[in-house]
Amino acid sequence: MTEKTSHMTTRSRRDFIADVAKAGAAAYAFTIVPRHVLGRGFIPPSDKVNVACIGIGGMGATDVRGMAGLPDVNIHSLCDVDWRYAESTFLANPKALKYRDYREMMDKESKNIDAITVTTPDHSHAAAAMLGLKAGKHVYTQKPLTRTIFEARALAQEAARRPKQATQMGNQGHANDGTRQIREWVESGAIGTVRSVEFWTNRPIWPQGIFRPTEMHNVPPTLDWNLWLGPAPDRPYHPSYAPFNWRGWWDFGTGALGDMACHIMDAAYWTLGVKYPTRITAESTQLFPETAPRSSRITYEFPASGNRPALTWVWRDGGVYPQRPRDWSGDKQWPFDNSGQLWVGDNGTLAAYTYGENPRLSDDKRDAELKASPPPTKYPRVKSVYAEWIEAAKSGTQPGSNFPGHAAPLTEMILLGNLALRLQRPVELNPNTGEILTGGIPEDWLKPTYRAGWRL
Repeated sequence: MTEKTSHMTTRSRRDFIADVAKAGAAAYAFTIVPRHVLGRGFIPPSDKVNVACIGIGGMGATDVRGMAGLPDVNIHSLCDVDWRYAESTFLANPKALKYRDYREMMDKESKNIDAITVTTPDHSHAAAAMLGLKAGKHVYTQKPLTRTIFEARALAQEAARRPKQATQMGNQGHANDGTRQIREWVESGAIGTVRSVEFWTNRPIWPQGIFRPTEMHNVPPTLDWNLWLGPAPDRPYHPSYAPFNWRGWWDFGTGALGDMACHIMDAAYWTLGVKYPTRITAESTQLFPETAPRSSRITYEFPASGNRPALTWVWRDGGVYPQRPRDWSGDKQWPFDNSGQLWVGDNGTLAAYTYGENPRLSDDKRDAELKASPPPTKYPRVKSVYAEWIEAAKSGTQPGSNFPGHAAPLTEMILLGNLALRLQRPVELNPNTGEILTGGIPEDWLKPTYRAGWRL
């Protein structure tokens, strides 16, 4: 590796490299242990999926824990550009090899890795995921799948050519019982024909609706700022960007819509069979050139399709909430949570939380009746989004939120909302092809130009 001394140790670089080599040798030694030596109920390391994790602080730490907790997974390598931010994950997985640059990791460890997770800021998702796909690996990437529409389509096309490589987006609610229960209820006619769906969130909980900072800051000694920027345009380091506050910056993130809609819109996107809207309009607080606004309302209009009538979806963020539904029983609090979804049908309304959990009909009596006599279980339940992906990787199948079949088109639809938000005028589309009919959209909003050394 080419790294300087980590903050986690004052020992020499030679000692550190020796430790890494020992950890790697130990990991490889275990892979030849026969099944009978381990005893009943144990999975030999040779039967485990070797996973490399890119981005292991924050949500990345959660993803590593989720993978490491599975009996048929071995955390082989860990990669992060900020070793202080990643310290707890390194300590929890002492046998894993350590890297700062995922390109170096893939070059050196590819023959030993079966799968990768990508939990970086949005602007680095596509390049890392594409590298994994082209290397023949199973790929799990956090939501939103990409920062731009071009990247989403590119990943979908590449993944479609590789059906035996399991791909999964980290919108974990898609694997939850509640999301599947919602679809079963709606398809059984529990609220009649759905006409509209309302979504809301308290995000952003990070700074946005701001100008670029001008004061100078030193880069923290444990952070490789060049690697953090990755394919994004060069700019000086500032704590307004890393490690957490990048979400509101258009060069790095996708705002509140990109952060939360992959969760909150997921059940409706899956259940109602929408493809592309015909029109998207947006309203917001003050616009800024480089950051998302502090609050917005975005309306999607979908055409009728088959037996399904035309649909309207309304997204709200920044603490703006929909009106209380007329059949919301008694004196129960509205909204019931600071993020959620409300389905409006001809025969009632259905509410659920961010990840589709705890669905309920607004009317207490009808809710109790439905839960006492629910429709048949139609969609299989899974243990977790992580277990679903690993099982698919081992069986040569695809999980529910795979790139070409669900994750990329859902991400693309959400990113279209950001186009309307940034333009502050309607975005018109061909609902069959997704062709954007509205002119005057800057090219780099649709297709990014990567810095030298980074490619899709």
